[in-house]
Amino acid sequence: MTHALTPTAAWTQMQEGNRRFVDDAPQHPNQDVARRRHLAAAQHPVATLFGCSDSRLAAEIIFDLGLGDLFVVRNAGQVIGESIVASLEYAVAVLEVPLIVVLAHDSCGAVRAAIDGTAIDAAPLPPHIWKLIAPIVPAARKVLVENGGSTVDEIDADLVGEEHLRNTVSDLLQSSEVISQAVAEGRLGIVGANYRLAEGTAVPIITVGIDTEGHDPATKEGSE
Repeated sequence: MTHALTPTAAWTQMQEGNRRFVDDAPQHPNQDVARRRHLAAAQHPVATLFGCSDSRLAAEIIFDLGLGDLFVVRNAGQVIGESIVASLEYAVAVLEVPLIVVLAHDSCGAVRAAIDGTAIDAAPLPPHIWKLIAPIVPAARKVLVENGGSTVDEIDADLVGEEHLRNTVSDLLQSSEVISQAVAEGRLGIVGANYRLAEGTAVPIITVGIDTEGHDPATKEGSE
């Protein structure tokens, strides 16, 4: 099975759906009985979304998609782990998705916990929670140093979230030969985007293998 969409076309489709959601003009595609029955035998998702578990990030709603359109993997703070990578590799190697979207968001509780955890007098967290958010701490420390802050209260959570998003995309490429090879061969693109809760927009922060300006696909950054 070869997916008909290119990485760029898949991202364009998701952007169009997000625009409809923002404009309060959703089409609610692929959400009827016929679609449900059609998918009973197999799935051919447009993309994979790896996002935060936050209840405000309902993936198919945000991108105005329906049943069978997204292969969704989520945990608090969208932190790379063995089960996450394995699930994403399944989507790439077996389902042959052309796109992975890593979706962060503002006001993220996991990011806030990681920031607070950098304080010397930070209260201990339950061990499983700390293990999950620990990979976000380097992003918090980097933002603190680069912006000349001296206390946890001075760390900009939005900047930490964006730094963590970049780190997550980088970690994904480094940890998975399946994914990095698919990107190198032009079969897969990755978009690291930040979801703005109040506006409803999914703003790309970093793209890999996506032709955003009519040029050869490359790694690009931009937040506005």
